[in-house]
Amino acid sequence: MKEDKVVIEHPVDDRSQAIVVVEKFKATPSPERSADRDAALAQVANDKKNSLIKAWEDNQNSKAENKAQKEMASISSWENSKLASIEAEMKKYEEALEKRRARYAEKIKNKIAMIHKEAEERRAIVEAKKAENLLKVEEEAAKYRATGVVPKKGHIWFGS
Repeated sequence: MKEDKVVIEHPVDDRSQAIVVVEKFKATPSPERSADRDAALAQVANDKKNSLIKAWEDNQNSKAENKAQKEMASISSWENSKLASIEAEMKKYEEALEKRRARYAEKIKNKIAMIHKEAEERRAIVEAKKAENLLKVEEEAAKYRATGVVPKKGHIWFGS
């Protein structure tokens, strides 16, 4: 008995192919060989059917995998855009907060400068009064020296 083999390829998708091997037998007149031939043909048909089912299954699995990857990419894109908008909003709030902090710091510095200025003015007034009082004391001391009179206790003109 001479056997010939025929290879049938079924494209499943871009990545894989199902290959079915079909054996071709020459017809023989014997009845027992006829039963073997029928069994072999049934086996070939069964193998072909199983191969087609396997190819379909692989195709469906690939479709499901591709769909899932596409959805995951879409979710990642959505997440990235939302995160970017939230980060931009946070940066905007931080900048506004920094501007407000700078304004308040400037106000505090101005208040501190006003306090220093007022303190200097008060010191200048005290120094002027002190100089005025010292001048009065000198004038009165000169008057007492000129007249020869001794000042009474407690009659000193310190203060206003």
